[in-house]
Amino acid sequence: MSEPRNYQTEAIVIKKTKLGEADSILTFFTPRLGKIQGFARSLRKPKSKMAGHLELLTHSQVSFARGRNIDTITGSQTINSFMPLKNDLWLTSCGLYVAELVNQFTADQQENYPLFRLMLDTLERLCGEDNKELILRYFELHLIESAGYRPQLRECVACHSALEPATNYFSPSAGGMLCPACSLSQPYSSPLSVNAQKVLRLLQGSDYPRASRVKIDPELAAEIENVISEYLKHLLEREVKSAAWLDTLRGQRLQFKQDGT
Repeated sequence: MSEPRNYQTEAIVIKKTKLGEADSILTFFTPRLGKIQGFARSLRKPKSKMAGHLELLTHSQVSFARGRNIDTITGSQTINSFMPLKNDLWLTSCGLYVAELVNQFTADQQENYPLFRLMLDTLERLCGEDNKELILRYFELHLIESAGYRPQLRECVACHSALEPATNYFSPSAGGMLCPACSLSQPYSSPLSVNAQKVLRLLQGSDYPRASRVKIDPELAAEIENVISEYLKHLLEREVKSAAWLDTLRGQRLQFKQDGT
C-alpha cells in the first residue's frame, strides 16, 4: 500500500536555507518522523501567509505534499512560537544552540521521540525559568545520551574501579572518567573537581525538576560547561558554531553586570 500523498506532522523548525529569490528549504525535527526537510515556495515574499508559522524555533503543525526529491510544505499553523526566545538576543542564541545540536546529532528520518520531547521541554524552560546555563547543561547531557554516547561518570573507563571522591579526570576520547592512575596514559584528559563530578552525575541521573534544585557558583558552572563542550567537540569532530557566539554573548553579559555594579 502506497503512502498517502499528503500528510501532517508536529514539527520544530531547526534550520532554514535560502533557495533562489524567495524560496526556502526548511529542516524540521518531528516526534515520529525524526529530522525531515520541506520545500517552502515564496516563503520569503512579504505576502507569504506561512512565513510567521515557519520561523526558526517555532513549534508548528505542518502539512506536506510528497515530492520526488523533497516534500513541499502546503500549510502550517503555530502551536508555540516561543516568543520570549525571539525577543532576547541571549535567549535566541540559546535556542539556536539547542537547534544546532539536535541537527548535528540526528540522522534524517530516524524517529527519536524522547529527543523531540527533550528539545520541546528545553525551549519551554528557556522561555520561563531561571538558570539558563543549567537548562543547557541538562539538555546537552541528555542529548548525548539520546544519541548513544552516554559518558561513564561513576567508574574509571580504563580499569573499571569505582571512582574515589577526589580529583578525577574526564577523557572525551575514552568516553568518560579516569582515575588519577589511568589518566597518566591519556594525555588529553581534564581534571574535574569533586563538586563538578557530583553535579554531572546529578544532571545525568535525575529528572529536570530534581536536577534544577542544585546551586552552582560561576567557577563550578564554567568547569562543567568546559568539560561537556570538549566532549561535544570530540563527538562531532568540529566546533559547534553557535557555541562560539554563546561564549561571546556570555562574556558581554558578564562585563555588563560587572560594569553595572
